[in-house]
Amino acid sequence: MNNINYEYIQNYINQLLPESSGILRELEEYARENHVPIITHEVGNLLRILIKATNTKSILEIGTAIGYSTILMGMAAGEGFKITTIEKNKEMIDLAIKNIKAAGYENNITILEGDASEVLKSLKDSRDNYDMIFIDAAKGQYMDFLHLSFDKLKVGGLFICDNVLFRGMVAEKSLVIRRKITIVKRLRKFLSFISNHEAMQTVIIPIGDGISITLKQKEAKFDE
Repeated sequence: MNNINYEYIQNYINQLLPESSGILRELEEYARENHVPIITHEVGNLLRILIKATNTKSILEIGTAIGYSTILMGMAAGEGFKITTIEKNKEMIDLAIKNIKAAGYENNITILEGDASEVLKSLKDSRDNYDMIFIDAAKGQYMDFLHLSFDKLKVGGLFICDNVLFRGMVAEKSLVIRRKITIVKRLRKFLSFISNHEAMQTVIIPIGDGISITLKQKEAKFDE
């Protein structure tokens, strides 16, 4: 588990939340049995609330995995939603296609195969196209993903990133594992950037492994 809160707090919160059912429950069980990382229950519930509260219908997701968060967001968005999701792992893509079809969302969800940085560069006709961007992919590339996707988000849209506190290492130096130093440094730089940029308003919430929610207040240009 990557949770950064005390276990008793985590357990209490999870006891309050209704259990998943149907395909989401099946995917949670699959992920647990096969050690596939997916968003935590409370992060999923937060995404549902944000999507419903903002009437989000168009979403760009970076990091599909088995399609769990993709399907969850689609359920929250409701009729007429569109999700474009990017994944580079062929095995994960095959599983996601099967799961999305089982959920009945094959006409609403498009999976793009490839490295996210390259795929994002190819989405040249999608400026201001998305109500929300959700990222749960390579943590050391979050800044790159921001630079490549921010213009694709509508003003007033939400840019959301999971695992930003990275097992607490981002917040506490003594927890940093040597082989993770580069990722931690990049995440700290990313969080400082989105917290202080004039085009953004950001909150960082310590649930799951940490989630950042950034409101796009206006268009922005970034230095290369």
